Amino acid sequence: MRVHVVLFTADLRVHDHPPLRSALKAADAVVPLFVRDTGIAGAGFPAPNREAFLADCLRDLDANLRKRGGRLVVRSGAVAEEVAKVVTESGASAVHLAGDVSGYAHRREDRLRSALDGTGCEMVVHDAVVTCVPPGAVTPAGKDHFAVFTPYHRKWAEEHTRAVGRAPRKVTVPDEVKSEPLPGRGAVEGVSPALAEGGEQAGRERLSAWLRSGIGAYEDQHDDMAGDATSRLSPDLHFGTISPTEAVQRARAASGPGAEAFVRQLAWRDFHRQVLAARPAAAHDDYRTHHDRWRSQRSARKEIEAWQEGRTGYPAVDAGMRQLRHEGWMHNRARLLTASFLAKTLYVDWRVGARHFLSLLVDGDIANNQMNWQWMAGTGTDSRPNRVLNPVTQGKRYDPSGAYVRRWVPELAGISGSAVHEPWKLKAKDRAEYDYPEPLLELPDGLARFKRARGVR
Repeated sequence: MRVHVVLFTADLRVHDHPPLRSALKAADAVVPLFVRDTGIAGAGFPAPNREAFLADCLRDLDANLRKRGGRLVVRSGAVAEEVAKVVTESGASAVHLAGDVSGYAHRREDRLRSALDGTGCEMVVHDAVVTCVPPGAVTPAGKDHFAVFTPYHRKWAEEHTRAVGRAPRKVTVPDEVKSEPLPGRGAVEGVSPALAEGGEQAGRERLSAWLRSGIGAYEDQHDDMAGDATSRLSPDLHFGTISPTEAVQRARAASGPGAEAFVRQLAWRDFHRQVLAARPAAAHDDYRTHHDRWRSQRSARKEIEAWQEGRTGYPAVDAGMRQLRHEGWMHNRARLLTASFLAKTLYVDWRVGARHFLSLLVDGDIANNQMNWQWMAGTGTDSRPNRVLNPVTQGKRYDPSGAYVRRWVPELAGISGSAVHEPWKLKAKDRAEYDYPEPLLELPDGLARFKRARGVR
């Protein structure tokens, strides 16, 4: 009996899964395998929210495989070693997995390739599984990646994407390969109270609901923080419970300005991955350095803590940070605003903010998180590296009624309208009613400090 192993990583689904489809086509039986990687702690993955969401995803993946006569095999340890053990136990002649972009993913592939060397077991890496267009598929003349989004997007939009595959009808798994018990969400401590449910079924339901009733208004309303008019599919894309290729093709079928705007955001996701694939060091080093002499964490400790806790005195910033802690997710406009405030108004190293986001974001991954932080810090691919977002004007523009602030900063619930974005302007007797801090600093002072540090006039 010919057996192949399918190593699941950031592709926890049965629909549109090229590695699984390829293995089932070539073999009599497959081993659907997920390794709880004990070596990934240093890569920033084991955050409670992602651990809990992952537990949901694995249970749902196992259930979907069982509906088709199969099951998920779960092991814990170093990925290469555990896969090699399963290959020996099953007599597998090939291991299939999705290609990924981070330095850690590349090292994992290299270690796995070495572990399989000499065993007679082939390693098959599949592209366009975690992205729509593989990194390196579109490049500018004479360069290995695009550093500017707009020309990348033009080329990306012209690329022919592969056909979306159906879920398999039947999956046969060898009986002799044993599994550890599936993890459960309840065993994870420190999970955000309103963390979304994980798994392919939940993800596909979110995608269908979004395409049915949300995407039409996306272009006009995606920046409305109170309206919450984004897809909220980023956790599903991060864990691969939905296919980015399927999401793009179904959105294009919906057509209209909202669909175009949504597909453009999926292109941004691929853009960041092709940057990171070409420059793995950008996960921790400036992509384009300005030789910033960031304030030390020691000298800025109180400001950093206030930012993390949502107590900066700037309501739009604080609302975003509190949403992050409560949901393990934050509205994209709030992500930009809070990042700009830390990196440019407080002049704190973007890596401090990136680490904090990764400690809470259920969708936190190295490509999107780090490259977006670098964008806002002005060390990434932004063509205007010295732009600074004003939290008051941004709040008034993207939360004009103040509903987003009042939702997440209940201390200010009694202030009506856009006045909630400037509570310090209230009369002294009125301000005394609200248990809310004074601003950490005056915005002009923060801007002046940033310009001096960057040498900007």
